[in-house]
Amino acid sequence: MKPSTLWIAGASLAALTASAPAQELPQRILDAGRIVAATNPNYPPIVYKDPATNEIMGLDIELGEAIAEELGVEIEWQETEFIQMLPSLQTGRVDIALAGMSDLPSRRDTVDFVDYMNSGAQFYTLTALAQDISEPTDLCGKRVGASRNTNWPNDIAAWSEENCVAAGLPAIEVVGTEGSADARTQLKSQRLDAATQGNETLPYFQELEPDTYVLIGEPFTRTLAGIPTLKSEEGEQIRDAVAGALERLMESGRYQEIFAARSLEANALDAVEINAGN
Repeated sequence: MKPSTLWIAGASLAALTASAPAQELPQRILDAGRIVAATNPNYPPIVYKDPATNEIMGLDIELGEAIAEELGVEIEWQETEFIQMLPSLQTGRVDIALAGMSDLPSRRDTVDFVDYMNSGAQFYTLTALAQDISEPTDLCGKRVGASRNTNWPNDIAAWSEENCVAAGLPAIEVVGTEGSADARTQLKSQRLDAATQGNETLPYFQELEPDTYVLIGEPFTRTLAGIPTLKSEEGEQIRDAVAGALERLMESGRYQEIFAARSLEANALDAVEINAGN
């Protein structure tokens, strides 16, 4: 792993965060001894509930616990609907969110993102349909679903315009679903011909349901997932403290171990970045 560097708006903050102590957190968080994090446990293996115990688990949970430990506080998890996470930051109900949220320019009017994972939108279909859909252009004119709470429907439409319509082929019919689980359900009932999820999630479902899903081509986008913090004086304190903790976890190797335990080495970053998504 290359030596990591923290960036914000193109400027290095390594000197500010190389030894960022817990007291960089706002005093109210230090007094409470805990940082409050929103999450939504429907995104395995990033964050989900153990079927046996109903306990929240996943990469984000392990990473959040490690960040809190590095900062010298506890972490309190609040289950929050994905669409309510940014409003919860604005109203002060939570301090951060850890839910695999994509760092998108459209979300940065009110929050900054501490980027911690890369992801790519991946087409996939059922094994039973793979004979007729073996490469991405086979999806032209087909029904492809993705969670409407993500940017994937827009990504699919953009890919279709460039690779289907521009080649004289029919456009993909993009179907917004209630979530990735709904997309898989519709795919199994063949109301969809294919679906799209983040490439970090599909190995989990391929292991959970062997011989059910087949990937189509390579990921067709690259996005960064980040930890959002409010754009405010206090939010900037939290942002820099979390970024410094994440930087130290990278330097110690614990960050890499958390990703490796989930077989997600390819989704780990070489350096902490701020607002670097596009």
